[in-house]
Amino acid sequence: MCGLSGEMRFDGTRPDLAAVERMSDRLASRGPDGQGIWTRDAVALGHRRLKIIDLSERGAQPLTDTSGEVTGVFNGCIYNYRELRAELVALGHRFRSTSDTEVVLAAYRQWGTSCVDRFHGMFAIALVEHRTGRLVLIRDRLGIKPLYLARAPGRLRFASSLPALLAAGDVDTSLDPAALHQYLSWHATVAAPRTVLAGVRKLPPATVRVVEPDGTHRDHRYWQPSYTRRPEHTGMNAAEWRDAVLDALRTAVQRRMVADVPVGVLLSGGLDSSLIVAMLAEEGQRDLATFSVGFEAEAGDEGDEFWYSDLVAREFATDHHQLLVPSRSVPAALDGAVAAMSEPMMSHDVVAFHLLSEQVSRNVKVVQSGQGADEVFAGYHWYPRLADATREQEPERYAETYFDRPHGDLAAILRPDVLPGEDVSGRFVREHMAVPGAETALDAALRLDTHVMLADDPVKRVDNMTMDWGLEARVPFLDHELVELAAACPPELKLADGGKGVLKEAGRKLLPPEVVDRPKGYFPVPAITHMAGPVLEKVRDALNAPEAKRRGVFQDSYVAALLAAPDRHRTRRGANALWQVALLEIWLQTHGI
Repeated sequence: MCGLSGEMRFDGTRPDLAAVERMSDRLASRGPDGQGIWTRDAVALGHRRLKIIDLSERGAQPLTDTSGEVTGVFNGCIYNYRELRAELVALGHRFRSTSDTEVVLAAYRQWGTSCVDRFHGMFAIALVEHRTGRLVLIRDRLGIKPLYLARAPGRLRFASSLPALLAAGDVDTSLDPAALHQYLSWHATVAAPRTVLAGVRKLPPATVRVVEPDGTHRDHRYWQPSYTRRPEHTGMNAAEWRDAVLDALRTAVQRRMVADVPVGVLLSGGLDSSLIVAMLAEEGQRDLATFSVGFEAEAGDEGDEFWYSDLVAREFATDHHQLLVPSRSVPAALDGAVAAMSEPMMSHDVVAFHLLSEQVSRNVKVVQSGQGADEVFAGYHWYPRLADATREQEPERYAETYFDRPHGDLAAILRPDVLPGEDVSGRFVREHMAVPGAETALDAALRLDTHVMLADDPVKRVDNMTMDWGLEARVPFLDHELVELAAACPPELKLADGGKGVLKEAGRKLLPPEVVDRPKGYFPVPAITHMAGPVLEKVRDALNAPEAKRRGVFQDSYVAALLAAPDRHRTRRGANALWQVALLEIWLQTHGI
């Protein structure tokens, strides 16, 4: 797990090494264990290293393969790298290290861009072919690892975070109206390739981009489950589906124990993280390090779920660590979390993940997390309503159920120069759901959530907050084979038992019933939900700052109404509307935009 950066020139000049170094410096928290810069002809690569596999200097990056034909930088982990290495050795390849990075280079030399089909893992990769001068950019199937791009006349820059591109300089930081529309409609989700900044884009998940020396490029999307029932599953009953899910999840959890350092678990006490702990205990893990975070209650709203995480820790005899955050600490914690955000993220659990990651990083370098299970297995309370629609009605039903507000409301929120003339968020959903595949309305909704919303909301939060402390988070529920199985699972089995039915049945074989049958939990931060005093002061300062006035994104009357009643205005999904507006402005100011 690391941070990568680079620049490719198309105008006959050499890359700007100082700019690459500034990007690399900005990524230092993602890779505190080493750094390197490499350049050849029109390309320069930068890397910050977090030592997880092959702790020796032989695993340092940028790395050139033994033939001297390909140089690359890599962020992530290839969980089956040992098996691939053995296969490549049999094919005649030689290795100087025991790193998965060197396996990536050899795999590319052997199989070209189709090497990605063989990778089990999470990855963002940049490779340079010495002979042709081509640059190859690759992102993993579920978008777990980020890769941001900034194109300008004569050059392309890329990095593991958006702030790193800003550090390089000369980025168009004007707001993208379509992305702003998505931010305010889709609970702060901005779908790839857009970001809220017009001059920064991100490589979509499951994509290989080959960039030629003249700047032209071609993209190949190499993976997408069909979300249809498959012939090999015909006749399977509920118990057989439960056992298939259990087997696939066991494999996913086992894969994510591959490391040359200890691996812990972020334990919320919910079904998903508890299943990970149970499976590791089942495999014989002893003294497994587990970690939980909670917040001080506000306005009668509880801010922790320690009862459940403590129960699981006792059941499986883990080495458990608990962090309780008082409300007075939230504003300062918020500063660090916003600075770590590659894009503005309004979900409160960014603060929780950032604080928890700081504590966890003092104990371990790698953790497993339960992120993604609700999207993959239909765990949220709105999925039954989405399922209760025809396939043709689903785009409209999805927008009604999930969007924070309809397009018509934005005229009273945004200034005219940043307000798109059409419902661009609704159009995105309609176009995505019109793609062939996805048998039922629920299949279409889960496909959208798993392959778009998940990457650009919860998964991005986990990556940004953990990596700011040099902590690698692995997400077994996003193992691509498990996702393929879940996509083929009949919708009624996922919707059963209030959601995640097939996963709950799996849980009943391993977990205490109190954990399986508990109400759905979230990561509450009451100080933000109810705009407690110190948080409200920060919000007021940001919205009244000269930068906000000059920027003029929001209608003055709308902001005034929100500030007059900070805890009253809610989006259609129940989020604090003031927080949504303020977080965007706080993020822009924090990053000097």
